[in-house]
Amino acid sequence: MTDPMTAPEPGPFDDIRNLLKAMPGPDAEAKAAVAARDATLTKPAGSLGRLESLVTWLAAWQGKAPPSFDRPLVCVFAGSHGVTRRGVSAFPDAVNRQMLDNFAAGGGAINQICAAYGLGFKVFDLALDMPTGDITEAPALDERATVATMAFGMEAVAAGTDCLGIGEMGIGNTTVAAALYAALFGGDPAHWVGRGTGVDRDGLSRKVAAVEAALAHHAGHLDDPLQVLARLGGREIAAMAGAILAARLQRIPVVIDGYVATAAAAVLHAADPSALDHCLAGHVSAEGVHAEVLERLGLVPLLALGMRLGEASGAGMAMGLLKGALACHTGMATFAQAGVSEKGAG
Repeated sequence: MTDPMTAPEPGPFDDIRNLLKAMPGPDAEAKAAVAARDATLTKPAGSLGRLESLVTWLAAWQGKAPPSFDRPLVCVFAGSHGVTRRGVSAFPDAVNRQMLDNFAAGGGAINQICAAYGLGFKVFDLALDMPTGDITEAPALDERATVATMAFGMEAVAAGTDCLGIGEMGIGNTTVAAALYAALFGGDPAHWVGRGTGVDRDGLSRKVAAVEAALAHHAGHLDDPLQVLARLGGREIAAMAGAILAARLQRIPVVIDGYVATAAAAVLHAADPSALDHCLAGHVSAEGVHAEVLERLGLVPLLALGMRLGEASGAGMAMGLLKGALACHTGMATFAQAGVSEKGAG
């Protein structure tokens, strides 16, 4: 028995660990009800391929049949990074604020995607004018700031949604994502580093050097996935992790964007391998080793379009497919309604 006088004081991360323990599982009855209706629709069994399993997935995690797609929401989380002073990006930090202004004016790619598919859209400014610590020589955030930022990300679902898409904006965050992957998965740090916004050969070398320096500086503190997030991550990544977790607790399916957004998911997966069961990979990015990361996480992407923009663009496109899949399930006639003979009938 632990002596209460010598037991360690609860830390900031304990709240997150407790939430991970409270995650609900899929709803088997809703899943079965969708499968039963699917068997009556005017099509050969399985002929819509993955579109059928997408509807089952929605129902299982929403806990209802049929599932809904009435209030889909795409959230972009924006943060800035101290490591950019190492010359790891082809663009200056000023682009962060300029792109948020562009989103507000409706000028981003994600604005057009959301408008085309009827998706709600929100942007979360995570202290954009206050860069995190330079991970090559200091933690990005302390534990309390990490948990507070995760809690802020949890607010993404506070107003209610039935499907959440997550993405990010942040100059330098592909370097941070590479550092997270290297810490979580091991191996040669250079393996996890891609060209991001299009850095040249020298820029790529600086990115690799920054990741190597970050791993060396924080060595000995990277056994805990939440410590990895705090020391090597960023506010937008912590907020996305919080949004994914909050969505799970409220039975909201999640569509994850690309290389950087998947880093937030990878932290949760390392903390609990079941933490992403309610998540779908919207697409496989052209950035770096995203395909390998998705395979490690057990996520099969919906789209492979060579995209590497970020800003939830791949997640938004995938949510359009979800909308179409559900429309087929709810709108198609059954064999009986249409007067169509079933297989083996007649």
